[in-house]
Formats: sequence, C-alpha cells, structure tokens
Amino acid sequence: MKTRVTELLGTKYPIIQGGMAWVAEYHLAAAVSNAGGLGIIGAGSAPGEVVREQIKKAKELTDKPFGVNVMLMNPNADEVAQVIVEEGIKVVTTGAGNPAKYMQMWKDAGIKVIPVVASVALAKLMERAGADAVVAEGMEAGGHIGSATTMTMVPQIVDAVDIPVIAAGGIGDGRGFAAAMMLGAEGVQMGTRFCVATEAITHANYKEKIIKAKDIDSEVTGMSHGHPVRVIRNKMTREYIKLEKEGASFEELEYLTLGTLRKAVMEGDVTNGTVMAGQIAGLISKEQTCQEMIEEIMAEAKALLNK
Repeated sequence: MKTRVTELLGTKYPIIQGGMAWVAEYHLAAAVSNAGGLGIIGAGSAPGEVVREQIKKAKELTDKPFGVNVMLMNPNADEVAQVIVEEGIKVVTTGAGNPAKYMQMWKDAGIKVIPVVASVALAKLMERAGADAVVAEGMEAGGHIGSATTMTMVPQIVDAVDIPVIAAGGIGDGRGFAAAMMLGAEGVQMGTRFCVATEAITHANYKEKIIKAKDIDSEVTGMSHGHPVRVIRNKMTREYIKLEKEGASFEELEYLTLGTLRKAVMEGDVTNGTVMAGQIAGLISKEQTCQEMIEEIMAEAKALLNK
C-alpha cells in the first residue's frame, strides 16, 4: 500500500510503531521494520549513549529503515538529538514538547521529523516549523494523552495542514486502519497492539494484563493537574485517583508513580506498577509476531477499503 507516508519513510506499509518508553527498544523496533512497518526506538528518559547502543543493536537485526522517538522533556534530549544525527537515523518522532530547537540540525542531516500532536493548532505550528508529517494522537491512546478523540481530531488536522497525517489512538486492527484512511490519514501509529508482540521484551504479566483487559478497564489519571495518562486500572491507579480526589499535590502524585512504568514493563508488577495502554486493549486477545500482526491488519484493511 503506497501513500505519502510510505514514500517518506521508505517502508512497505504505512504503519509506525509507537515510541513507548521501556517497551520500544531495539528488538521490537527491528521486528516491526522487518515486517514492513517503521520500528521506533523510544528514547524515553535515557542518556545519549544508551540510545546509541540501542541504535547499533537494531542495525544488527534489520537493514530496513527505523526511527527514534525523542521525548523532549527528557533532560538528556540535547545529547539524544545529537546521537541521532551521528548514527545516521533517517526518521525522528517527537513527543512532550516542541522540537523546533533541533529542527535545523536534523534537517541538515536529512532526517524526516514527525512530531506527535494533540490539536489542530499544534499541527499547524509543527508544519510551519518544518515537520515532514504529524502523528495526530487521540485521547484513546495509552500513556500521556490530549483531550480530543482520534475520530474528531484526525479529519480536522487533515483539513488544516498540507503535510501527511498519521492517525494514532484506538487503532489496533484492520478496521481501525481502514477507518483512519477514510478520515484522511495516510498512515497509522500503533502502540498498545505492539506491546504484546512476541518480539517485545515487555514482561509476560504486562502482556497478559493487556490481553485480558475488557473495554471498561481503561482509566485516566492526572486529569486534575493537567497531565492525563491513560492506563489499565489496578491497585496503584485506585490509590492515585483516591489521592487526586482528596486534592493531593502534583509532586505528591508524581512521587507515587516514580519508576512504576519500569516496575510494570520490566519486573511484571502489574498491581503496583503503571500499565500504560490504550482503550483498544479490550480488542487485543493474543500474542503474535510483528509480521503476523501487520499482515493480518493489512489484509483486513485492504478487504474493507476495496469494498
């Protein structure tokens, strides 16, 4: 399937893997790229040299294009941005901020820059700043979210910018892919579905939590202090929301969640850890390889779009 996104990325399919901290490391990124999508290494809060090591290991597993996601709030973002140039990475996705300060350096290095946005205003700002495409991410997504849904936001952003739009949030199968195309997107980004990939190093407990999730198991924490995060409900979220309702400070709530994503992803503590996942978790029923996932999604989407 050819779109402006596949041309931009040099991929077989217009599918991008989300840059999920702790989950999106080199095994998963390489597997997604080998399956025809664009794998992404999530830099998270890692220092530059850790990201460099991840990039080198991914290159050993794939000769296909892959990218790096830069969380702009990362205190190490400056060195990560530089490492990306030095290692010859061709695509960068960004989150949690404005990548303007790195745009010239990345552009000079021939890097395609694709910011994740949650509003029309931010999409237009990114286009003016020189972005090659944007990921329009609705609040159905896992992790840090905005306030608009994918269904309402994607067509408005498509109408507002001339660069390609990639839809994200609530997409986990061929029906979601086809729906995104009908809304005017030219590609999709998926995170939660790839969390349960065979190649993902995500702890078995984390994968099982997503696979067993029902449609109503998704919860949003942090609404009161303007940092909403979508997770799967557990003991930790119940405690968080209780404190939030009692008027706990942002600092107090942040302390409660410190290190809890790693605890869930790496150690498998899905009771006291943060299990970030989108609302689509209720639709995910099994672990598969990235190849199986992507081929299943594309076959279903093509059948629907050909109707």
